[in-house]
Amino acid sequence: MKDDNPRLLLLETATDVCSVAVSHGEAVLAQRESIEGMQHARLITRFIEEVMADAGWSLAHLDGVAVSKGPGSYTALRIGASAAKGICYALDKPLVAVSTLQALAWASWQTTGLDEAFFVPMIDARRMDVYAAVYGPHGTELEAPRPLTLAPDTFDYLLGQGKPVVFAGNGAPKYRELLAHPLARFLDLKCSATHLAALARQRFAERAFESLAHFTPEYIKPPHITTPRKKLL
Repeated sequence: MKDDNPRLLLLETATDVCSVAVSHGEAVLAQRESIEGMQHARLITRFIEEVMADAGWSLAHLDGVAVSKGPGSYTALRIGASAAKGICYALDKPLVAVSTLQALAWASWQTTGLDEAFFVPMIDARRMDVYAAVYGPHGTELEAPRPLTLAPDTFDYLLGQGKPVVFAGNGAPKYRELLAHPLARFLDLKCSATHLAALARQRFAERAFESLAHFTPEYIKPPHITTPRKKLL
């Protein structure tokens, strides 16, 4: 194995999509994905077994595990992080973490081929709220992930710069309802473990490994906890 061509298990659980893949370098060899909605705990172990079998590998063949670190669903991110850390602990493999938004931005750049554009991935955060960030080509971060409440003029400062602004992710459809602008482009692009491959390979080559004892997903906001309407006896 070379650091620039690692064999990685890729886990994406930041949203309602449960997605698992294996990659060799940037080549994705197998994947499993479900959009059933918040079935991560039920599906993730099975998906891991299936993609490893499809690739013809055992877990021992892996050089490491890459996990989408958020922002996104608190519960779903915990499931992905727990699965990744458990495998790394058991097999003494390194863990790399990839920003969910950066992975979407990289995929948006790959999909459009635009080298003069802003890429704005959005993760749904209930009502008109999203987690968003701004990237350039190659997934270069220009503005860090943050929570936003969407309004028609939220990204006027980008649209006014004369370059296309590409919106993607499961939060983007909400903004599409608010915005009509000739430079705005919306992609039907959701989170997928396959989007992690290139960035995970880069982080592995840089040896940007996470501490298994201290790694936690990038929640940004605390979990949304509701109080049951019925009182317990």
